[in-house]
Amino acid sequence: MKNKDLVIIFDCGATNVRAMAINQYGKIEASRSYPNDTKEDPYYKEGLIWDVNDIWQKLAKASREVINKIDHERIAAISVTTFGVDGTFVDDDGELVYPVISWQCERTHPIMENIDRYISREKLYSIGGVFPYGMNTINKIIWLKENKPEVIDRASGFLFLSSILLNRLSGEFVTNCTMAGTSMLMDARNRQLSEEVLASIGIDPSLFPEIREAGEAVGGVTARASEETGIPQGTTVFVAGHDTQFAIYGSGAGLGEPVLSTGTWEILMTRSSNFTAEKEQLDMGITTELDALPGVYNIGLNWIGSGPLEWIRKMLYRKGDDDVESYEKIIGEAEQVAPGSNGIRINPDFVQAEKGRYPSGIFGLRLHTGRAEIYRAGLESLSFKLRKGLNALEQAGGFKASKIICVGGGSKNTLWNQIRADVTNKPIQLIDQKETTVLGAALFGFVAAGIYKDAEEARNQVDYRPEVVEPSENVQIYEDLEKTFREYI
Repeated sequence: MKNKDLVIIFDCGATNVRAMAINQYGKIEASRSYPNDTKEDPYYKEGLIWDVNDIWQKLAKASREVINKIDHERIAAISVTTFGVDGTFVDDDGELVYPVISWQCERTHPIMENIDRYISREKLYSIGGVFPYGMNTINKIIWLKENKPEVIDRASGFLFLSSILLNRLSGEFVTNCTMAGTSMLMDARNRQLSEEVLASIGIDPSLFPEIREAGEAVGGVTARASEETGIPQGTTVFVAGHDTQFAIYGSGAGLGEPVLSTGTWEILMTRSSNFTAEKEQLDMGITTELDALPGVYNIGLNWIGSGPLEWIRKMLYRKGDDDVESYEKIIGEAEQVAPGSNGIRINPDFVQAEKGRYPSGIFGLRLHTGRAEIYRAGLESLSFKLRKGLNALEQAGGFKASKIICVGGGSKNTLWNQIRADVTNKPIQLIDQKETTVLGAALFGFVAAGIYKDAEEARNQVDYRPEVVEPSENVQIYEDLEKTFREYI
């Protein structure tokens, strides 16, 4: 009998859906992806939805192609990860009563703006810890209640997108804990749905199936799903869920070790045994989600990241119509500029008209200012954004970070990594793992299959080959400059 040492993860993202086979050491042995995008809501003009049938067909096709590249007898388990907040009401057979409204659809934003009609924003935040975004699940449910009440009347349950796909695999109905943790419907402290919140919006708690934790086996692949996906019938189907939680766990982060996912936007999130959700945290924009492990919280902030740097690059380093200088040349020039960028300061909130005392923009320009000074000022300003965010998370979670784990496209910028280390006075750890979401989910699959006793044992098998960027002698220089940067960010 062959070793069952592969886990299959269906990863449903906003731009791509993927099937991936991961072995017990965290290596991806096969993968296939297809593009994903929202569709127009057939029942609401200009509304955006996810076509679940289309997503399922693409995942099934990707799965069959992956199966053709591996020995299917090695498959131990399968699950699903996806973005948060989205889901819909279903009937007894798991068929959708209304399409899944996308987090990209703006129809729900007015609901959040007027949520006090049901329950105060501050109360909601204190119970669940989730920042009141217009895309939150609670707003979708209220929108359906106000505009399509017949949907709820016909429904037998509510499933998040990950659970809809789990149902397609196994026929079982579950509420995924990490997905529910993004909804503003949960009592975060006991990892259960909040009866107070549900009562305030007039929704029966019985519409939600039992909450299940990551790594719990919920059934086996059905005959129909096996025929569609190529996954052997009876293969263990386990709970995974919200991609963010598994990306954090898959990065190797322990408690109090923040993870910075850096790209066009930056997301700083830490695993913590405590969280605070009071007005101060609400005003700072902190959101708290439920970790993949019980008793742990993921406290986070986000801000625009490399977007302003790309703008600077295209504006100041353009060689032709579509040709820009290489990153190596840009970074090399910026390395020659002294810390502080000769007085150039940037407010990098380019998506906002105004932030604090200053509008977004570049300040301190002189006739002799060079492009390298502007580029370095962008790196420094974003690094002070990181410092500010880290301080806020440490306060909310009651911890002191020993390092920052940095993943994503922005982690490839060597100068930026050094400036981050100097500004925060924390080591920046880079890891040799690009697919931390599917890795993190797969670790729980090996637990569900009985290969490892717990997720930590599974994670210990992964060689992250960490590279650490230590703070340099410039720490004190940046400490002295902190006040002037703080005025702009």
